[in-house]
Amino acid sequence: MEPQIRNHSSAEPADTGPTLHFTDKAVEQVRVAMEREGIVGHGLRVAVAGGGCSGFQYHLAFEEGPTEEDIVFEWDGVRIFVDPASEPYLKGVTIDYVSSLHGGGFKFLNPNASRTCGCGSSFTA
Repeated sequence: MEPQIRNHSSAEPADTGPTLHFTDKAVEQVRVAMEREGIVGHGLRVAVAGGGCSGFQYHLAFEEGPTEEDIVFEWDGVRIFVDPASEPYLKGVTIDYVSSLHGGGFKFLNPNASRTCGCGSSFTA
């Protein structure tokens, strides 16, 4: 089985586009991190797993390639891998990168979450 590949640009609206949406700033920060790690050409796995303060937590990790079951999004040249179990929890989610005086990081904006924790990395569906 080949991975599903869905190509699009960052200008594509989330409601007509893929399962999740990345802002231009988030895509750029993924590129910067891959260059810094020396793994240009790898992809970013976005997953949801049980745990965290609110029941589910987001997980980001660099991987060389997708599994056979993954859905693969290509966002302005950056490959995103999503496993089928995580996809329903990521529908409509926007991933942004925010900078503040305390540092920076990826922020998940999930319109389907009924509750999120203070850290912003876990939620209740």
